[in-house]
Amino acid sequence: MFKKVAPYIGEYKKYTYAAVILMVLGIIFSVLPYYFLYQILSPLTGGESLDANFIMVRVAAFLGCEVLYAFLYTQGLVFSHISAYSTLKNLRVSLQNKLEKQPLGNIREIGNGRIKKVFVDDIDTVELLLAHAIPEGIANILIPVIILVLMFVTDWRLGLLSLVPIVLGGAGMGIMGYLGMSKMEAYYSAASTMNNTIIEYVNGMEVVKVFNKDGDSYRRFGEVVKNYRDFTLDWYKACWPWMAVYSAVLPCLVLLIVPVGSNLILGGSLTLDKLVLVCCMSFAVGPSVLKALNFAGKFPELNFKITELEKLMSHPPLKEGTSEFTGKDRSVSFRDVHFGYEDDEVLHGVSLDLKQGSTTALVGESGSGKSTLAKLLVHYYDIDQGSISIGGQDITDMTLEALNDQVAYVSQEQFLFNTSLYENILIGNPSATREQVLDAARRAQCDEFLARLPEGIETMAGDGGKQLSGGERQRISLARAILKDAPIIVLDEATAFMDPENEEKMNKAIDEIIKDKTVLVIAHRLSTIKNADKICVMKDGLCIAADRHDALLDSCAEYKKLWDASVSASTWKIKEA
Repeated sequence: MFKKVAPYIGEYKKYTYAAVILMVLGIIFSVLPYYFLYQILSPLTGGESLDANFIMVRVAAFLGCEVLYAFLYTQGLVFSHISAYSTLKNLRVSLQNKLEKQPLGNIREIGNGRIKKVFVDDIDTVELLLAHAIPEGIANILIPVIILVLMFVTDWRLGLLSLVPIVLGGAGMGIMGYLGMSKMEAYYSAASTMNNTIIEYVNGMEVVKVFNKDGDSYRRFGEVVKNYRDFTLDWYKACWPWMAVYSAVLPCLVLLIVPVGSNLILGGSLTLDKLVLVCCMSFAVGPSVLKALNFAGKFPELNFKITELEKLMSHPPLKEGTSEFTGKDRSVSFRDVHFGYEDDEVLHGVSLDLKQGSTTALVGESGSGKSTLAKLLVHYYDIDQGSISIGGQDITDMTLEALNDQVAYVSQEQFLFNTSLYENILIGNPSATREQVLDAARRAQCDEFLARLPEGIETMAGDGGKQLSGGERQRISLARAILKDAPIIVLDEATAFMDPENEEKMNKAIDEIIKDKTVLVIAHRLSTIKNADKICVMKDGLCIAADRHDALLDSCAEYKKLWDASVSASTWKIKEA
């Protein structure tokens, strides 16, 4: 397990080594007082008298050892924590770097709850390994081993008797570990599901309230929490009895030493001072062994979490080239594109050409593959088969930065950072001037709602942009795209949250920014794309037809059905009584 974490410790290994040495020395000083106690008790068992100076010297040595133990052990913990938290930083930075290279779709599939759990909870468990389990475990097991050897040297029979509680306690801990490991995967799966569900529940609370679905939503939330509770209690119930066994037996090395040793003294084969010495040494062994084995009981849990962390970090990165953009123009070509989510293929060999400066619309029923095709263009995922190119250059040959410079993606799901609206727009082009940012906001029709805000464009967006409505968030995202001024624009239901009045304004803004750009647009309202240069009809993961609006009405039954449904929906109104 340490080998898995060691590469992330780096230059801080020296602190771990220093921590082990200091803690070993500290525990030696914590054991010595038992020897001084023996020096006081041994003469008394033989009927000898002790003077005050002899006792005071031992008492002073006793106190001095306790002070040295506290200082050395504490300093060891300081060093171990320096090493541990530096390693946690390195782990988190490494995980961040690896996640940044993952397909964005994979990140979404993992879920916010699990990512939070790995970044915060699972990585934090490594602190237990480096700051406590390794240095304290080594120190607390090394000294008892030495003392047990001394017990055998003193009297081998008493040494053997001292091992019985250790063997029984170790067996109890082993059984507990076996039972715990058998239920650990189900427990952590339930914990991950609960984390994701809690985040989903909190984020969706507004919708739940609006549609009065508190009962249904809370029922699912409650079931997931209860499921986690049941797994947790099931795990603990299996472990608690064995935990009680080893916790009670391990510290009691004198369990057999005192009665059997007393019998040996009566039989004349053992002297009282040897029994006293072994008893004093056993008092030093019990707490250290129990502490060391308690850390050992944590190793299965630590190993599981580190393995889960490794799985997350071992996902193959997004295929990325090293070249800058070298395409001859900004035309886009999909060639025999196959793609699926896990084992379910959703695109079955789509071929499509987008001419430079043209607008191409994707239409079709939900689940037909429209949004997936758009996301593949911005390299949201790696395709399973085929190719996607810009100006003849495969997108996997470019760096992500080079690809992102060519494409602006505006979807219906927009995220704003909890910073000012100005800074949220500036993300589109960090080198832009303030005048350019304000102009982009104006062209995206943001002026109207910015004027209502107390601090205007400097207003904080809130977590995820919660201070704004869905339509306002979309206009901010559109302002980002305007500021970016990329030659290729992907609009995935960019006006989904707009009311009719604002949608008209947005469409004017969109018409302005897509001039001379290569545009891929997805819209359920077919009236907004009927003037597109080409309309591609998607069905069941295939492009079944591609032409202009008038031609498709005559030649494609699927498109005519979609158009008729769109016209019918646009003319729908509440019937007057």
